[in-house]
Amino acid sequence: MKNKSFVYVLFLFLIFSCSEKEKTAKNSEPKPSITILIQPFRDINPKKVESVTEGIKKVYPNIKVLEVIDFPENAYYKERNRYRADSIIKFLSSRTKEGFVTIGLTSKDISVTKGKIKDFGVMGLGYRPGKACVASDFRLNKENSDEQFYKIAIHELGHTQGLPHCPEKMCFMRDAEGKNPTNEETDFCKKCKTFLISKNWKFNSI
Repeated sequence: MKNKSFVYVLFLFLIFSCSEKEKTAKNSEPKPSITILIQPFRDINPKKVESVTEGIKKVYPNIKVLEVIDFPENAYYKERNRYRADSIIKFLSSRTKEGFVTIGLTSKDISVTKGKIKDFGVMGLGYRPGKACVASDFRLNKENSDEQFYKIAIHELGHTQGLPHCPEKMCFMRDAEGKNPTNEETDFCKKCKTFLISKNWKFNSI
């Protein structure tokens, strides 16, 4: 009788061990990297979209460009002829499935409420974390706007992954503080890049 009990306990132990190994194996499986969806709005020059796409690809290769669309009607702020960045993000988020993050690209002036300022003009906006963000080249310098534009885009994409602003001057996640410091930015700093790798970002080079 004792032998039977021992065999039964051993059998249960083996089943439990196998089950735990399966769980461990599943948990250790690498998660698929996210796909960045680039969503151009109808106002933007296709060459601008192409330039931003190529810039982002140098940092992160898993990208898909979508067909152009119109702004959501509720995003237009008639009083100042601007488009509300928060309304754009809400619209894009509703169209973004799990495993994807969307960035809207526009040449229109965009704005958001900042503290006591009801309508503050911005170059881009991304919530931390979030499924969507938006970038505009309206406020960028004309002489190298393409390079600056992709840096704004990658900055907002970083926010969607959970990155805060960074104190490093050369980092893409630097706080603009109402200015345009993109010419000083060269890459994600080591700390920010490590964070993104932990979020399963697959960089072209580390």
